[in-house]
Amino acid sequence: MADVKQYVKKSKLWKSIFRHDFSDTPRTRLQRVFGNVFLHLHPVRVPKDALRVVYTWGMGGLSFYMFLVLTVTGILLMFYYRPTTIHAYQDIKDLAYAVTLGGLLRNMHRWAAHLMVVVVILHMVRVFLTGAYKPPREYNWVVGVLLLVMTLFLSYTGYLLPWDQLALWAVTVGAQMAASSPIVGNEGPFRLPFITPANDARFGLIGGTVIGDATLIRFYVLHCIAVPFIFCVFLCVHLWRVRKDAFSRQTGEKVDVWPHLVSREFLAALLSTIVLFVWSMAMQAPLEGIANLNVTPNPSKAPWYFVGLQELLVYFDPWIAGVALPTIIIVGLMAIPYVDVNPKGVGRYPTMDRRGALWVPTERPFAVSVFMLGVVMWFALIFIGYYCRGPNWEWYWPWEAWSHRRVTKLTLKNLPNLWGGLLLLGYFLQGIPIPKLVKDRLAARGGPGAPARFSAALHLGLGVVMAAAIFVPLIWAPDPDYPENSKYTMLFQSLGHAPNAPVASGLYHLVERLGPGVGYTVIAGLIAAVGLLLGWIGVGFARFKDRLYEEVGLVKYSLVMGLFLCMMGVLGKIVLRLLFGIKYLISFPGVSFNI
Repeated sequence: MADVKQYVKKSKLWKSIFRHDFSDTPRTRLQRVFGNVFLHLHPVRVPKDALRVVYTWGMGGLSFYMFLVLTVTGILLMFYYRPTTIHAYQDIKDLAYAVTLGGLLRNMHRWAAHLMVVVVILHMVRVFLTGAYKPPREYNWVVGVLLLVMTLFLSYTGYLLPWDQLALWAVTVGAQMAASSPIVGNEGPFRLPFITPANDARFGLIGGTVIGDATLIRFYVLHCIAVPFIFCVFLCVHLWRVRKDAFSRQTGEKVDVWPHLVSREFLAALLSTIVLFVWSMAMQAPLEGIANLNVTPNPSKAPWYFVGLQELLVYFDPWIAGVALPTIIIVGLMAIPYVDVNPKGVGRYPTMDRRGALWVPTERPFAVSVFMLGVVMWFALIFIGYYCRGPNWEWYWPWEAWSHRRVTKLTLKNLPNLWGGLLLLGYFLQGIPIPKLVKDRLAARGGPGAPARFSAALHLGLGVVMAAAIFVPLIWAPDPDYPENSKYTMLFQSLGHAPNAPVASGLYHLVERLGPGVGYTVIAGLIAAVGLLLGWIGVGFARFKDRLYEEVGLVKYSLVMGLFLCMMGVLGKIVLRLLFGIKYLISFPGVSFNI
């Protein structure tokens, strides 16, 4: 037997395929990596600490493996699927009930797609927390963000292929957001003169004015050919840059990739396959009735990873919730390695320290806190949209039963544009730093404490302006919906008995019980208190703003602070909608521009 083995290894066929022997030496370990087209994407040696499960959690490798599972199961499903509205639904049913192992294949494909979305997001969070996006890995972070976007789009295009009610109306929600795109959307603001329903962004996405055969074949090609091809190109670049830029954790001794890293990757793939297989055996992929444009499910929800954007439609116009905010998120993520000049925190998770009542990271406190707040906000919106919204998009607690008869009468009002503009101006001016040159001149004229006094007065004044812009229109402002009542009316009269505007309702009853004189005096004090609170927050933030401005310069500071204020503005608009019943801060219906 040994002679046969040696004869085979010395044959010309064997040597043409395998260019090295399999003895366990440092040289042959290196040759295994260099001589294998797949392993060659790995570095030859990696730091031992970087292989610890609690450091990487294997998220990068699992993301790639989920893509391989999706590729294999997707190719097998293509043998039994015809992308036409006549056959698609029946083919999916045949896969589930008639084709041998067809149901298992479809379940694995469906759940692997969802798992890949989760794993890619967790991989991005891990890379950020360990500072693995810092030089020289900035560009690879950008490639990773693009891969995340393509992962979401791949899952979205595959959502329509079963051609059931769930798929049809989930895609309809996304297509409607495309129609609301600025400039190129027929229903969006600043629409170009030649844009119509027959050539706008929605038409380009679904291949027509209604979802049908053209949409199905378009999504099929995007899902099976176009996007996977582009994804593979960027994936190869991503893996190659990991190899060239090395791991972020470079401390400790280094070990050979073969077998240390490869064996861990194989074990992770095996375990994930078992979990995915068992889950697919136990949980059937959803399949509702055949798609019908004449029957609208209530509620109609987007795929879970886009439900957060759908929830934002409650608080913003579609062009903001579906186009502007996702674009800002993507641009903000790609900009992170170029605006973060803090060299600390590379190759390790941030440690936490207690400051007052809060736990904050000891290194990179601003970057880590803001990033994690954004992640928490995203998943909180997904949870609310998926579990707390029922028929007519009414709020239901997860344990409440849905009722299609329950319809809450919403009483929402727009702020007059003047007051809404003042609110936005005061809010964004809170992010303006005081340059060092201005501080020096103030110190020269008024003494060392003059810059601090000026900064405090400025932020407190802006806080009062913001508070007045919110409360004054509720008390004394023209009501454009009821101009015949009087020149000046209390805007909160229409909100006073609305349970969805508790602050406005409280002000209404306060004035009703105490009388206008005492009531307005109390409200004026409330305006001052809220304004001083907002200003105090700005004062506490002022030192950090000024220091950040001096460290990164005008361009980077403008980008960082603009993104931060936009993120916090989302929270602010949600508060104004829930507590004050305010729908729009600025509204120009003629051009579909509402904020």
